[in-house]
Amino acid sequence: MDLAAKDLQTLCSIAALAAREAGALIADYSQRAFAVQHKSGCESLATQVVTEVDELSQAIILKRLSPSFERFDIALLSEEREDDGSRLEKQAFWCIDPLDGTLPFTQRKPGYAVSIALLAKSGAPMIGVIFDPVENILIEAIAGVGVLRNGQSFNLHTAGVSGVPLYYYCDCSFETHPQRTQMVANMELVAQALGSSNLVVNIGGGAVMNACHVLQHPSACYFKLPKMKAGGGSIWDFAATAAVFQCLDVPATNFHGERMDLNRTDSTFMNHEGVMYASHPAVARAVREAFASSQLS
Repeated sequence: MDLAAKDLQTLCSIAALAAREAGALIADYSQRAFAVQHKSGCESLATQVVTEVDELSQAIILKRLSPSFERFDIALLSEEREDDGSRLEKQAFWCIDPLDGTLPFTQRKPGYAVSIALLAKSGAPMIGVIFDPVENILIEAIAGVGVLRNGQSFNLHTAGVSGVPLYYYCDCSFETHPQRTQMVANMELVAQALGSSNLVVNIGGGAVMNACHVLQHPSACYFKLPKMKAGGGSIWDFAATAAVFQCLDVPATNFHGERMDLNRTDSTFMNHEGVMYASHPAVARAVREAFASSQLS
């Protein structure tokens, strides 16, 4: 069955309820002790860490979403569940990160969120729902409709990129990145090219909140360079925010400025093409130009 506009509204409401309920659980656990484990085969501490809260959050979300699987013929892809390949067969699939930013969560720092997206089989974002348990902020996006922030229409700033700070958001792993010095130097060149007043480097959040923070500034970006080694985040790290940025008509692409491959057939990793989030097309272009001849990854 094809999903009509009213179906997307219904599904977005269900996802929003699931995100809020999962977020309430996460907020509760943020104030008490919980078990921390480590996944094998992951490249950085940020991707290795998993807690019992990830699993509990996923259970809450799936309880809310599961009736929609059969009713709307929707598949599922979730970080804490094995990929069964159904996302490549059904017309659409839920893409869930029950606790994005697990590392800052375990460190009792802001930067974590619940992320739920609905993607078409083609990988096109249809719905994006994000809940920030720290600030109690719910963002809902429906393709072709728009974005709500705590129930109110959300629109971007209209200021230009010149004469204001350029904000560069980075994951926790950037703290010990072997090429950090050169990457920051490249971003200084970006700031100069844009006529920025200064460069502000923010390190620490998960992928979802880093992308959301980009929307708070006239001139900001969050990106990952393409690389050969598997990693660089997975589909569920970028699906919901891609829906939000798409609705706001600001860049959420692969690093080269093309549509993200959000239903990659051979893997869930995004290392093959990288990602680019920017508050303005000029920022995305300047970053690509600064890193075009770079061997960084």
